[in-house]
Amino acid sequence: MLVPLSYNLRSLWVRKSSTLLTVLGLGATVAIVASVLALQRGFLTMFTAGGREDVAVFLRPGATGEGDSMFRRDLGLRLIKTLGEIESDARGPLASMECYLAVLAKKTDGGETNVPLRGVQPETFRLRGDEIRIVAGRSFTPGSDEVIVGRSLVNRLQNTHIDDVIVLNTTPFRVVGVFEHAGAFASEIWGDLERFMPTLGRYGPNRVIAQLRPGTDLAALSARLEDDKEVPAKVVTERAYLESQTLVFGTALLVLARVLGFIMGVGAIFAATNTMLASVSARTSEIGILLALGYRPLPIFLSFQFEAMLLGLLGGLLGCVLALPLNGIETGAMNWQTFTEFAFAFQVTPAVLAEAAGFSLVLGLLGGALPAWRAARLAPTVALRQG
Repeated sequence: MLVPLSYNLRSLWVRKSSTLLTVLGLGATVAIVASVLALQRGFLTMFTAGGREDVAVFLRPGATGEGDSMFRRDLGLRLIKTLGEIESDARGPLASMECYLAVLAKKTDGGETNVPLRGVQPETFRLRGDEIRIVAGRSFTPGSDEVIVGRSLVNRLQNTHIDDVIVLNTTPFRVVGVFEHAGAFASEIWGDLERFMPTLGRYGPNRVIAQLRPGTDLAALSARLEDDKEVPAKVVTERAYLESQTLVFGTALLVLARVLGFIMGVGAIFAATNTMLASVSARTSEIGILLALGYRPLPIFLSFQFEAMLLGLLGGLLGCVLALPLNGIETGAMNWQTFTEFAFAFQVTPAVLAEAAGFSLVLGLLGGALPAWRAARLAPTVALRQG
């Protein structure tokens, strides 16, 4: 026979002051953990949102990213023209060479940060289709000293508005447009490949991207290119490449959430334990009466654990409510693999909220375990005398 749930609900209401303090402590812990998880989710989504399975990224063998990759220009062209796995349309192969470099730029609020510069060919826009959207101004003219700026950079960096001039090395480039992208490109500055390569001191592209024909065996293509005598290359899908660029920072954020959760969780467990121990002490005679009426120790234990679970649930709900306003707020961080800063938004997703609420329930149950065990072990006569 289980103890009626109404008994536990009334107990929490009678001791509303201690209940409120415990819920606030759990809520604060859950809110902080949820905010870090939302930050991680926003970073991962920003990087992988534009990743495509049908687009291949060709890098120098052994390169871990485009920053340490380089092809001679003639070899990049040969790669594009000789691979039968690359999709084509009426205007030729859907492939493009791109150069890349991270440079220091001044922030609007002071200080400096590394910003990615990307030189692209017109084929990049053909390959991307509607992924790249010009939201202000126009695209740069091929062969000219013009650039377009990712929307996320406009209010974060100096000289990134339309008609501003950005000096790269000693060459001035005029900003003629602002573009939008669902992924990491929104934090980059784009210009023409043929102008960026000499300006940035590049003798060739850092990578080649291409849309693959349907049914292409990527593993077979990768094995063939690694042993190619003329143009050896490492090839991965764009999605896999972008995911590899998030490993270090994404893992660091996840570890941070776990460490903060553990440190603050210990305090929250002590708070819940203290609340439940005080409840057991104040209700000793009630527990004695319940035992004398025939309730067994296990239902008593489960009854107090249910109270602790309710505290955890209320704390989790409060923490989720506190974290919700962060959804969509943009921030910036340095990606430790590329050493460049990217702007992205907190994403308080249902998965983040579910994980945070589950964490709060665990805290409540752990905090209530000892008091529930003590309540269940009370002898009826001793409990009635102490009461």
